[in-house]
Amino acid sequence: MDSFFDEVTNRRYPYPAFRKDLHWHLTVDTALIHRKLVDPYRELTHRPGIAPVEAQWAHITLLHGQPLDDLAPGQAEKIAEIVTGECEQIAPFDVTLDRPSVGRVAIECPGRPGAPARRLWDLTARAGAEVTQDNFPRIPASYYPHLSLGYGSPTPTQRADRAELKAWLSDCPYGPVTLRITSLSLVAQWHTGQYIHWDHLATIPLAGEAPPC
Repeated sequence: MDSFFDEVTNRRYPYPAFRKDLHWHLTVDTALIHRKLVDPYRELTHRPGIAPVEAQWAHITLLHGQPLDDLAPGQAEKIAEIVTGECEQIAPFDVTLDRPSVGRVAIECPGRPGAPARRLWDLTARAGAEVTQDNFPRIPASYYPHLSLGYGSPTPTQRADRAELKAWLSDCPYGPVTLRITSLSLVAQWHTGQYIHWDHLATIPLAGEAPPC
């Protein structure tokens, strides 16, 4: 596996270590993530060449937004205000996380269906563009929900062997996990070059009513 952290640091729009950027997450049940995903896959994720994600830092990113220092006073609050207003009409929904797959830079559990989460990705991107006069790219440029259990380590001598990881998964009995998404989280997120952390800024509920069956 290649290094996830080298990739985000060296991409076209770099995300250097320790810089705090606004991020939107789908709020997840940390206890459920710990019980159903982090613990069962510990043998997979705690290997040389992988930076494992502990339950408290597990997340489903919606949008990587603006660097906090690039925003004018009050802009983050204004973005949250716009998103809050629209979320009053959006109902909670379920996301099913499938068994993890071994990607080029991360071990991730893809989520489905994508459409409800993609609606929120579009909403948060539009709110940020409106407040900042569209001066930051949409990251990611296209969206699918997923939760990463581990990232490729930046240490070249300890790169994880993808074939070995896939072999372990071929013997793994665990199945999909369904999460109920009832809110969004706005955070100031940074990475250390090895792990991801954030400061919580706001929780925005999905306050709409589900359509009748």
